[in-house]
Amino acid sequence: MRLHIFGLAGCLLAAPVSGLAAQAAGSPAKAVVVGGPREGTLAPDFSLPWANRETVGSIDAPYELWRDRGKTVVIAFYPADFTRGCTAQMQSFGDQYDTLFGSDVVVLGVSTDSLATHRRFAASLDLPFRLLSDPDQTIARKYGSSGDGGRTRRTIFVVGPDGRVKYRNLQFNALDPKDYVELGSAVQAARGG
Repeated sequence: MRLHIFGLAGCLLAAPVSGLAAQAAGSPAKAVVVGGPREGTLAPDFSLPWANRETVGSIDAPYELWRDRGKTVVIAFYPADFTRGCTAQMQSFGDQYDTLFGSDVVVLGVSTDSLATHRRFAASLDLPFRLLSDPDQTIARKYGSSGDGGRTRRTIFVVGPDGRVKYRNLQFNALDPKDYVELGSAVQAARGG
């Protein structure tokens, strides 16, 4: 299947050619918006409120990406707390935390959910990392991860110690073990190991 690529306000819009034919025949075609920072570019800085399994962070002390310069950071955008795929993904992150990431890697989950919901979700799965609230998808848009229906798309970015994107997966499959293996390899490469 060939793809036509169109520039669209800093993003790329990829529409399958066969999808255009389907649309002409009366079937809706799906277009996938692909954007956000590319590998090798600086990760857009951001500041978001957070919660973890123990508490809701202070509004006066949001998570700020620039403060983790010098560390490897995994940013995992996901649709919603307490849903099947998101629960599977975050549970896998929690269960494999030491082997997939390591204690020197900062892991962040980002969705549109409220801080109170994030805290309950993190506590229910005993997650050892923060969940950030991006209710208007402001940061998700910067990362090409905003979605329809008020929910963020499932994407993953690995930011190296130099602040540059080392890896991105714009269609992370929470139920596919191969995606976790690929992510683990990307984290190791970003760490220099």
